[in-house]
This record gives sequence, structure tokens and C-alpha cells, in this order.
Amino acid sequence: MVARLLLRAWPRGPAVGPGPLCRPLSASSGSGEYLHRSIVPTMHYQDSLPRLPIPKLEDTIRRYLRAQKPLLDDGQFRKTEQFCKSFENGIGKELHEQLVAQDKQNKHTSYISGQGFDRHLFALRYLAAAKGIALPELYLDPAYGQINHNILSTSTLNSPAMNIGGFAPVVPDGFGIGYAVHDNWIGCSVSSYPGRNAREFVQCVEKALEDIFDAIEGKCIKT
Repeated sequence: MVARLLLRAWPRGPAVGPGPLCRPLSASSGSGEYLHRSIVPTMHYQDSLPRLPIPKLEDTIRRYLRAQKPLLDDGQFRKTEQFCKSFENGIGKELHEQLVAQDKQNKHTSYISGQGFDRHLFALRYLAAAKGIALPELYLDPAYGQINHNILSTSTLNSPAMNIGGFAPVVPDGFGIGYAVHDNWIGCSVSSYPGRNAREFVQCVEKALEDIFDAIEGKCIKT
């Protein structure tokens, strides 16, 4: 199921709050012609993008555990800590060294660092599978499966060449949410498998945005 919501600006009187306000002119579901051809080739600007360094393995493990802490009880967290320590001091260290070596040989791509950890751990898992190495215990930990079960998968691409696009959910009970925020309009395209209701999700998005508009205007939020 695919549902879409488009909200565009329209003239309004004086309001409380910064910037122009938007109200929905149309909300639709089903197919629509929202995509436009771009004169810029795909990956045209790739070579001009800065390359991001691969983070240290210990930093990634620390961020991973910090993200797991609120989700697990004490016993589960201690078990996950043991998996992480074994991985960091064992096969993970070897895989990380191989990943760094590959990165040095492939200057056309980049790995994300910052506060993230998921892409780094995924790259190490993919590398182990590619080399026929038995999947490390860290990836068999139920906590790893839980934190990688992303019910909401979102992405945006703002470009004058594209109105709005979309993609499929990454788990059977999830939503794939493509959204765009421009100067005078915003929109989203939501997809789901039969177990979820994308149209109902879009209605909730519209209600949330209406509440934001009402709050900015100093109005009471409707229940």
C-alpha cells in the first residue's frame, strides 16, 4: 500500500510564530505522477563529496552499547556487553583492519562516522560473510536483531528536479517514508506491506502537522 500527502503554502493573515505557515491543499492516496527527469546525471557530484573516515572500533562499540542501554534489562545488557568485548578483542579487530585496508583502496566511496554505529557494524558483518567467516556472536545476540528492526525507515532528497519519491519498508511490519521539505511546501510518500495501514499513517502525519500549525498560530490543539 502506498499513500501520499502533499501540503502547500497558501496566503494567511498575521500569525504568531516565525516563518510562513502551510495548510494542506490536497491529500491523496494511490499512484501519482510526482517524479520528474533530472538533467544532472546520477552520482554527478560524488567525486566532490568529502570522504568520511572509518571510526575506531572501540568508539563504535561504545556508541552501540549506549544505544542498547535503554532497551535492555541489567541481565540482557551484561550479556550484550560480553558479546561486544569478545567481538572487539577478537574477530571484530581483524575485520576492522581489513575494512580499513579496503577503504584505502577505494577512494570513490565513504563510510559514515560521527555518532553513528550501524553502518560500521553492518560493514564488518558484510565483510565476514564475504570472506566465509562464521557470523560472530555479536550479530546473533537478540539485542542486535531488536535494535536493527527499524519499523520507521525514513529518507529525504530535496531537489527542484523532484517533487517527491518513496521506497519500501525495511521490515514486514514497518513503514517506508520518503519526505521532502521545500520553501513553500512539504510532502511525504508512505509505503507498507499488508500488515500495516499506510493511509492511516498519512492521516496521523497530517493531524500532527495540523497540530503544529495550530500551536504556532496560538490556537488550541484539536483532539
